[in-house]
Amino acid sequence: MRINSKWMMPVLAALLAAPQAWAMTIFTCEPEYAALARELAPEANVSSATTALQDPHHVQARPSLIAKLRRADLAICAGADLEVGWLPMLQMKANNRKVRDGQPGMLYAAQHLEALGRLERVDRSMGDVHAGGNPHFHFSPSRIQTMAEVIAAKLVELDPDNEPQYRANLTEFSQRWSQATTRWRTQAAPLKGKRVIAYHTSFQYLFDWLGMEQAGDLEPKPGLPPTTGHLAQLLKLTETTPIMAVIYTGYQDGRGAQWLGQRAGLPVVQLPFGPGVEGAADLFQLYDTNIALLLAAMEESDV
Repeated sequence: MRINSKWMMPVLAALLAAPQAWAMTIFTCEPEYAALARELAPEANVSSATTALQDPHHVQARPSLIAKLRRADLAICAGADLEVGWLPMLQMKANNRKVRDGQPGMLYAAQHLEALGRLERVDRSMGDVHAGGNPHFHFSPSRIQTMAEVIAAKLVELDPDNEPQYRANLTEFSQRWSQATTRWRTQAAPLKGKRVIAYHTSFQYLFDWLGMEQAGDLEPKPGLPPTTGHLAQLLKLTETTPIMAVIYTGYQDGRGAQWLGQRAGLPVVQLPFGPGVEGAADLFQLYDTNIALLLAAMEESDV
């Protein structure tokens, strides 16, 4: 069948002139921001430098990451010095002006969120701490909602032709997130006031939101592995303080947690730290799974 070129030219012109939805290439430092970006721009090319099984403090500037950042229109990272050990090198090697600090394509969550644990003074004796506060914002539902709004606004700024799609996706996500947050709050109500021993301050925002208390840290100082003497002190703590469970996550060495749990007779729980792992495909499943695991630990410990 012959195609009349007289009719084809206007059609092709219209297609070329039409806005190309979600044409963005988005690079994120952590999987939680990749998951959030996919909610708001589901057809964008989204990648993450890390997975939930990697320590986001320590990342190698691999050629594959350099190539991804070089192509990015937008980069989203936690900030608060979480990536200070590797992101500047990645930015330098990628040589992408769009995602340099201070440019419209570089977005740090810490610049838009109130951080827990801010410090007036930091020195080496304190270990691996962040003066700007805890950068693991993704376990705070309200901060996730704020970041959804911030990212949507940034997408509109960088890709104004597709503003209606980004706005609609934000509205749809916000409704689902609000409904889920209400459900989680009801489900997790029995956890309020429970005490745990955990590794680092990885779940500080989750414990703060649920009204839980981290009574002890498996690290003697932030960034240092558990020592025998420190674990012995924590074991004494469990004899005088009701502890519900010992908590750690996938990229942390679980041997100290297991040692303490066995000797104290406490449940040892490995919580997923981010989306993209088994049982936590997205942000919604991440919260579902963590709350379910904490409730199961509470039942097991009977504290």
